[in-house]
Amino acid sequence: MKAKNVREVALETLLAVEEKEAYSNLLLNNMIETHRLSERDVRLLTEIVYGTIQCRDTLDYYLAPFLKKARKLERWVRVLLRLTLYQVLYLDRIPDRAAIFEAVEIAKKRGHQGIASLVNGVMRAILRQGVPPLENIEDEVERLAVATSHPSWLVKRWVEQYGWMETKRMCETNLLPPKQTARVNTARITIAETLDRLRQEGMEVSRGEVAAEAIQAKKGNLANTEAFRRGWITIQDESSMLVARALGPKEHERVLDSCAAPGGKSTHIAELMNNTGQVICADIHEHKVNLIEENAKRLQLTNISARTLDSRRLGEVFDRETFDKILVDAPCSGFGVIRRKPDIKYAKTEADISSLAALQREILDAVAPLLKKGGTLVYSTCTIDHEENEAVIAQFLNDHPEFSPDETMKQRLPEKVQPYVRNGQLHLLPHYFGSDGFFIASLRKKV
Repeated sequence: MKAKNVREVALETLLAVEEKEAYSNLLLNNMIETHRLSERDVRLLTEIVYGTIQCRDTLDYYLAPFLKKARKLERWVRVLLRLTLYQVLYLDRIPDRAAIFEAVEIAKKRGHQGIASLVNGVMRAILRQGVPPLENIEDEVERLAVATSHPSWLVKRWVEQYGWMETKRMCETNLLPPKQTARVNTARITIAETLDRLRQEGMEVSRGEVAAEAIQAKKGNLANTEAFRRGWITIQDESSMLVARALGPKEHERVLDSCAAPGGKSTHIAELMNNTGQVICADIHEHKVNLIEENAKRLQLTNISARTLDSRRLGEVFDRETFDKILVDAPCSGFGVIRRKPDIKYAKTEADISSLAALQREILDAVAPLLKKGGTLVYSTCTIDHEENEAVIAQFLNDHPEFSPDETMKQRLPEKVQPYVRNGQLHLLPHYFGSDGFFIASLRKKV
């Protein structure tokens, strides 16, 4: 059977994201392995898939005037038009005629001559007439939503929470490719030595911009390096690296990471404890617990114990006041990581936010009794929504007078982010440092 070309694989991937609600990042990795694509094709596939998802609503707005006379389109035809228009508008190195030719050939192969003619006609008409200007959209929230391919309800919500300019910057930043960063396992190797080893492997790398242990790659894939295989680095965003620092674990302590998979923060905590004490990692999914164990083994960390447990029922497993420190890196809407997982912005609803906030409060209520008096509880999310962040903490403090905001968290964080810390809470938006949007709150249990 003839191998599929990169655009056919892109179409197949995008359809799976829409029809099966598969995660684009996981699906993309699977497609690359399945079709054994060359490095060049992997780059093109990644760019087409992520770019088409990121710009979906903008592309649909541009296509709409040219599809008025078309009967109801099959989903694959619309997706094919999107990915082709994305190449024409955003990928300068691909000639328009090449992108259109490939689309027509796919239409013939997957459908029939009528569909091929429609695809060819629509794309040729766009080249002649140009796409409709976004200025035609009168409502400014709707215009920003279409221009940056975010749901209107979400943009409106952010404008209410952050104001117009912050929302605009955030939406525009979400369209940019994410940085690839990693955390150096400084318990085993220095940052300088890590950078040197990576450069010897042909990587273009530098120190990170925020977190002390961070490095970032401008060229190459950090996950495919000897440094990664040897456990010298862990792929992690710089915002995420701040969570363990906020917790401030010390040697020989007993720490609970209540929603731990896949283990990035757990292993960072274990490293900061110099492989002493005990880090109990709980996650409700067994296959994800296996990921924690694999990461701990790769990093040669022996102070991690991973268990399949529901964080809402940890009180049935552990005694009260068992832990010196507790981390609740809660399940959330993920709106801070749209650059990495662009399909999130289309998959979540306002109802999801409320449901997640209820779950987050439930987890906090469940783990609170397990913390020793004088201990630290850190709550973190990779979302930027107030209902899942500040509102959750406000409700928790109201329900648990034995806790208070931990003002000392500021001292444990890098100087660059300290201006964003208020009342023991750090709220990072994606455009501040080009890292993921994150919320971190530190609470102290009164003695």
